[in-house]
Amino acid sequence: MPSTPAQLKTPTDLASNAIRPVADMLNAILADSFALFIKTKNFHWHVSGPHFRDYHLLLDEQAAQIFGTLDAIAERVRKVGGTTLRSIGHIARLQRIEDNDAEFVSAADMIAELHGDNLKLIEALREAKEAAEKAGDNATGGLIDDWTDQAEERAWFLFETGRGG
Repeated sequence: MPSTPAQLKTPTDLASNAIRPVADMLNAILADSFALFIKTKNFHWHVSGPHFRDYHLLLDEQAAQIFGTLDAIAERVRKVGGTTLRSIGHIARLQRIEDNDAEFVSAADMIAELHGDNLKLIEALREAKEAAEKAGDNATGGLIDDWTDQAEERAWFLFETGRGG
């Protein structure tokens, strides 16, 4: 994370050496969330097969939930005194969730891949929670708890959906 321009420095009671690790972890989670949102929408648009309607609706609901976290994550970065993502290129440099540009992905493979991606996001959220706790940033920790619960629910739904077929 580059230094924050003076005009964007948000006053915070967090120690200056605590801001960077929390902001960096949140920016990586934001990049992962953007990547997961796009992949989920991609799969929503391209799902095919006997469970089309159920999968199409599930993936749309999950994409909307992920989209709903993006602003809160970015605003938390700003509240702790950091700056956040500025471009698709910035997202690409930070994301750990891999893109899927395949021409065709079976519905079963879509569900399995998104399940794994949500588990990766959960792992990153747990690491960020530890960094927030270390920094004494209980507000970020509380938000991360909510985001973790949402990702766990998505992973659970995908797991159960994948068991059926």
